[in-house]
Amino acid sequence: MERVKIIECPRDAMQGIHDFIPTDKKINHLIKLLKVGFDTIDSGSFVSPKIIPQMADTAELMEAVKDIPHSSKLSVIIASEGGAERALRHSNVDLLGFPFSLSEQFQEDNTHKSIEQSFESIKNILKMIQDTDKELLVYFSMAFGNPYGDPWSVDLVKDWAVRFSDIGVTRINLSDTTSMAHPEDVEELFKTLIPKYPEIEFGAHFHSEYHHWFPKVDAAYRNGCRRFDGAIKGFGGCPMAKNDLVGNTATEKLITYANSVNADHGLDLMAFESAYNSAMEVMG
Repeated sequence: MERVKIIECPRDAMQGIHDFIPTDKKINHLIKLLKVGFDTIDSGSFVSPKIIPQMADTAELMEAVKDIPHSSKLSVIIASEGGAERALRHSNVDLLGFPFSLSEQFQEDNTHKSIEQSFESIKNILKMIQDTDKELLVYFSMAFGNPYGDPWSVDLVKDWAVRFSDIGVTRINLSDTTSMAHPEDVEELFKTLIPKYPEIEFGAHFHSEYHHWFPKVDAAYRNGCRRFDGAIKGFGGCPMAKNDLVGNTATEKLITYANSVNADHGLDLMAFESAYNSAMEVMG
């Protein structure tokens, strides 16, 4: 039986919500998520609270759950060496996620750096984590096109995969930041990149309206992708992108898909029901 990794992204679900969610509610929700058995939980963000005020309490959140037994990796978003330094203070942070945009405009809007400056930051962060147990996860934001008119092609994505392979990155998520992906582009990228770079785990991070998730997820799975990001009920999206919060692929849909292709997701569905109810209370 094939194994599918399902990653739950409460950080992505919460970050665009205007009203601040109390920290104790975030902690209780994360504790429920830790009981489900997700491969990874995208749980916080060490970027400036001026940019993402909703995640200003990430350090407190990490400290609150550090002694709770669980099998999931904990991931946080960073966008600079300073963010990496803050993340490295927490022993229970496993993955540092860097949003690297293939759109120059979006990289400037999102991190106030050019693409090349961001690439240099990533090289510095790799050095920072070299002697630690942390790993770097690079998100290829705008991996399937962008609304800014910046150049995009599947060859551009492939070219950047070469550069990141050359510096030793071993985790890359192809991100459909504004829900522009065509299934044929999803198919082309995963079927090409996965066999070419066996040392890199390529994942899918698809923003999607609630009922439009299937073609992209199916194209990715049929072409070798076994790592999928989701958020319960499809909450969230990128508040920095030039579009309304289009939403994430719903985690419950990913579970349904895994069951339909007879893939093992390894999740405790009773615990997931509790986490689902919690998400509806916190974010619904």
